[in-house]
Amino acid sequence: MPQSEATTPRRGRKAGLNKSKPKRRTIPGPRYSVGLPSTVASQVERYAETVDASMSKAIAALVRLGLESQANRKREFFKRLKENLAKDDPKEQDRMVDEFRTLILGR
Repeated sequence: MPQSEATTPRRGRKAGLNKSKPKRRTIPGPRYSVGLPSTVASQVERYAETVDASMSKAIAALVRLGLESQANRKREFFKRLKENLAKDDPKEQDRMVDEFRTLILGR
């Protein structure tokens, strides 16, 4: 008789006690491989040790913090832009354009 047709009771469980822990299935996010310069990798490794996390979790946390920081900088910039639009100072407008360029293009 093939093994797939054989029905054998499971061992290790008492009859009638089918209390299993609820299975929590988390859907993992996409996985990426990244190459880091050695200096950055060292900094991430120190951060991971500081917060007692794996390198992967440390990288994810640092990316999240960086994205939040960038979003906060944009919000702050547009807040100041609204305030300065009411003023009609050409020098201030040029400075804001330069700051905007740096914020958006990273230059």
